[in-house]
Amino acid sequence: LFGLVMLGVAARYALRPERRFVPLLLGLGVVTLSSGALGFVTGLITTFRYVQGVPAGQQLAIAALGCAESLNNLVLALILVTFSALLGSLAAVRAAFSTPSATSA
Repeated sequence: LFGLVMLGVAARYALRPERRFVPLLLGLGVVTLSSGALGFVTGLITTFRYVQGVPAGQQLAIAALGCAESLNNLVLALILVTFSALLGSLAAVRAAFSTPSATSA
């Protein structure tokens, strides 16, 4: 949810580069990464809590599958942050080329 809001703010920032969006983008980026990390860690906790109930020969395979599934939270957060950063960079480029510099006057 935080990542989707961040992506919307980044798109708005790309369309209209205003400095007031920068702190919001940074804050949402931190919250998105934190949420992804929290999902990853809670997934690992759940995986290792229940892997004890799996037959001995399958514990390693189930633990690996649980870890892989838990990483999906982090991957989604990183994808959303990456796309938002690309939009933010596009906005920065647009702002840099649309604002007249003091040296060109």
